[in-house]
Amino acid sequence: MSYENILCEVEGSIGRVTVNRPKVLNALNHQTLSELAHAFDELGSNDDVRCLIVTGTGDKAFVAGADINELAKMRAMEAKDVAFFGQQVFARLEKIGKPSIAMINGFALGGGLELALACTLRTGSTAAKVGLPEVSLGIIPGYGGTQRLARIAGPGVAREWILTGDMISAEEAHRVGVINRLFAPEELEEGTQKLAKKILSRGPVAVRLGMEAINRGMNMSQQDGEVIESDMFGLASTTEDMREGMAAFLEKRKAQFVGR
Repeated sequence: MSYENILCEVEGSIGRVTVNRPKVLNALNHQTLSELAHAFDELGSNDDVRCLIVTGTGDKAFVAGADINELAKMRAMEAKDVAFFGQQVFARLEKIGKPSIAMINGFALGGGLELALACTLRTGSTAAKVGLPEVSLGIIPGYGGTQRLARIAGPGVAREWILTGDMISAEEAHRVGVINRLFAPEELEEGTQKLAKKILSRGPVAVRLGMEAINRGMNMSQQDGEVIESDMFGLASTTEDMREGMAAFLEKRKAQFVGR
């Protein structure tokens, strides 16, 4: 598929999706969401891709939000459908089975922050600003923001950010755990690549099982989550990667994982 509003590239084991609408600060309209859905499916089914980086074109914006020109024309049921579609697109990314890193290079507001929250991890430029300003438009976050922010940073942070609609500094977002690693603007690309490559150096099956245990356990009691954890631990222990990882540790050498 050829894309008009995004770039989808693969370099080695890293797939990269870039929202490419710099004239509107990479705002998300329906076409852009549709293209993102296709790109996530494409990279998810590509066995050569083991990690994703999601970002926006330029140094001003990751994604500055949803396209207000589209939102302003919607009636109630249409708006509900739009929210559900955006939720489904971001769920594809969250459930892709491969770690994803949102590289927040500028404004990540509204739907942009919701896209970043759907990623496994987030890196950020110290010049970035994040937030969920929807209440200033008389609406609320609709692409999963009310749910994911509370799970990632806690309900107190979610209430403050969503009810005030304030723009939040990258430093504060890092302090509360929304941004995992913070870099100077000129170091963001290199720092994000290093993080991706560190994940790639680990056992691929173990990474996938660890992500699954976390994601599934979030929606159940700790006791039930620990049952999932023990199941995933058992599965990991049957793999070639487990035997290679243990042997490499005992032999004091670097492990050569094969993803089986």
